[in-house]
Amino acid sequence: MEALFRAHWGRAHRAAFLIVHDAAAAEDIAQEAFLAAIRSLDRFDRRRPFGPWLHRIVVNRAIDESRARTLRREVSEPPERQAPPAKPEGWSDEVVGALAALDPDQRAAVVLRHLLEYTPGEIAGLLELPRGTVNSRLRRALDRLAQDLGPAEVRR
Repeated sequence: MEALFRAHWGRAHRAAFLIVHDAAAAEDIAQEAFLAAIRSLDRFDRRRPFGPWLHRIVVNRAIDESRARTLRREVSEPPERQAPPAKPEGWSDEVVGALAALDPDQRAAVVLRHLLEYTPGEIAGLLELPRGTVNSRLRRALDRLAQDLGPAEVRR
């Protein structure tokens, strides 16, 4: 268990943070995802890699948390943005900030594609979505990021 935790914690935590933009919530989400994975190990197909299975749990929980925060935010003041615990290499503060402005589903698609480096087909499998939906979310997200940041920043 410790080896799995060491191998997957950093990416799971960063992925959760980039979706919810709250360091404490990201830590909770990653921890809960690990606990859920451990509790469900008897159903895990050990012939498959652990990372994608864990990332699916993390991303789905982060999307749910982000949606819940959006609903709560409609009633209260928006929370302060926090700096990521460990910003992904090559990602500027501007990119991380622009990512925060995206819809949670689009953020998840971008994080899975560009941080965790899954293909659109793999993302479709992880999120149980049609590949066209994943491609559409990625395209809309990248178009919005290009609009907010400029095309040169999005290509980096």
